[in-house]
Amino acid sequence: MRGRIVVAGLAALLMSGCADEAEPVAVPPLAPIAVEVAAASSGGACRLLDFSVIEQVTKARFDVAASSERDDTHTCVVRAGGATLPELTLSVSETTIDKTTFGADVVPDKAAKVTGLGQQAYKRTTAAASGRGPVAEVGWLATDGRLATLTWTGARGSERAAAENLTGGLVALAKKVDTRAL
Repeated sequence: MRGRIVVAGLAALLMSGCADEAEPVAVPPLAPIAVEVAAASSGGACRLLDFSVIEQVTKARFDVAASSERDDTHTCVVRAGGATLPELTLSVSETTIDKTTFGADVVPDKAAKVTGLGQQAYKRTTAAASGRGPVAEVGWLATDGRLATLTWTGARGSERAAAENLTGGLVALAKKVDTRAL
C-alpha cells in the first residue's frame, strides 16, 4: 500500500510540473552563411568558366555569373557581387566561316595575332569610354565550328596599359575554354 501512495504522490508531483509552460528562451539569430556557387551553375556559356581559374589569370575575384542564350549564341557575364565593373564576358556562337573569312571579316583592325588558340585567334585592347575603363579582348575561331570572344571591361579610371597586360591572361583563359561542351 505504501508503494502505491508513493507512486501516486510522485505522479501528482510530476503532473503539476507539466501543467506550467516553460518560458521561451531567447536564441540569438544565426549569422547568414555565404555559400560559394560555381559560375557553371548559371548555365549557358557560364558552364565553360570557373571563378577560381578566372581569378588565377586576371587576379580579380568574381562571384556572380549570368548567362543568356539567343539562337546559336551563348553568353556569360561574370562580376564581383558589389561592383558593376570590371566584368568578363564570354560569347560563343556556332558558325560556318573558315579561317580566311575569320581573318578578313572578324579580326578587328590593329589586332595582334595569337598562336596556339583554335584555328585562328586575335587579341586587342580599346580605349576607355564613357562610364567604363579600357577593354581587353581575345577572339578565336574554335576547331569545332564555333566563334568565341572573351572580353574584359575595366573599371572607370583604370589604365589601358593594365588592359594590355591582361590580354596574355585572357589568351591563357581562352585556351582553357572548351567550346565543344556547349
